[in-house]
Amino acid sequence: MGVRHLLILLVLAASVSATPRNFSSGPARTHLLELYSSEGCSSCPPAEQWLGALRTAPGLWRDFVPVAFHVDYWDRLGWRDRFSRREFTARQYAYANLWGSDSVYTPGFVLDGAEWRMHSEPPPVAKETAGRLTVEYAADGECRVTFDGAGDFDVTVVLLGGGVSSDVRAGENSGRILQHEFVALALQSGRLIAGAAELHVPIGPVEGVARRALAVWVTRRGELVPRQAAGGWLGD
Repeated sequence: MGVRHLLILLVLAASVSATPRNFSSGPARTHLLELYSSEGCSSCPPAEQWLGALRTAPGLWRDFVPVAFHVDYWDRLGWRDRFSRREFTARQYAYANLWGSDSVYTPGFVLDGAEWRMHSEPPPVAKETAGRLTVEYAADGECRVTFDGAGDFDVTVVLLGGGVSSDVRAGENSGRILQHEFVALALQSGRLIAGAAELHVPIGPVEGVARRALAVWVTRRGELVPRQAAGGWLGD
């Protein structure tokens, strides 16, 4: 292969990788499925395994968008979960407060803002109309979101990682290699103005992350419960 031919292929590859990714919900509601988890919790690996299996579920991104938030209150037991964030813990406590509780636990599932214990199979297909949520994500991390629902809304964009293995050396899971899918890597929130918002959520390098995806949802202004969600894989 000549140098000129190789350069052409490299330019084409770069242009393909730089092509913005577009995701959209339908008019019907797409569920937001959240898992609150930790590498320091011995009860969490089965829940993470179940969530990870949804990667091959036919309703992924169309009927539901999964996100695994790793909380930081297990870190005190000797193993610092590299995916844990204080803001994720605060989000779980905000849900508990919404439900009239002052305690949290892992693993904990939340479906559309409600505590969910029926996770023997993927969430059922929603019937109600929620509005169309559209997302354009560029290679430089610029994310443009539009939503055609009536009212004032906030938007949250979360970068997800998958194909992740962690060799846990301390805590309740010491000696285990844990697998993660749909784990939250970064979160940005903003306001929709005239039904649109632009946020910056760069991909950035994260050790051991084999694939990435984006999860996006909208809530009524100042509320926590998601009204519509969308998402999809980033990259080929």
